[in-house]
Amino acid sequence: MTSSHRPLGLTASAAAAVLLLAATGCSASDAETSVPVPSPPAAEAALCRALAKELPGTVAGLERAGTEPESELTAAWGDAAIVLRCGVPRPEKMTDPQAQGVDVDGVGWLVEQREGDGPRFTTTYRRTYVEVSLGERYAHDMGPLVDLAAPVKKAVPPSL
Repeated sequence: MTSSHRPLGLTASAAAAVLLLAATGCSASDAETSVPVPSPPAAEAALCRALAKELPGTVAGLERAGTEPESELTAAWGDAAIVLRCGVPRPEKMTDPQAQGVDVDGVGWLVEQREGDGPRFTTTYRRTYVEVSLGERYAHDMGPLVDLAAPVKKAVPPSL
């Protein structure tokens, strides 16, 4: 795993506010996780559908779980410990020159610490934004991003 922390240093104007993740955990293996579905433009939705085909069945040792509503733009593993949303709006935090970023196996991510929960990561410099929210138990573990880096690189090209 290649990982490095650094300020993003992005100065582009602020875009739409981040949709808040409202995932609820489910304990049964056949239960579904409630995940808000993004509404990206058609070209970005196509990239998200391609990503959906590449996503692994397990991430950080957790099995893939269903999402409610079912969508190719969302995915979850475990009891909502790992939730992915593709085609999310550009996070407002990306305009902050002090924002923290990390590179994991060639994919850049904005790091946002959430109060009372684990971190949220959003891809940087890709043609659509992919958001990965981790449960509190992953507060200091980027292992799930290692499992997701190759699918993101394959399906979501770098921005022009």
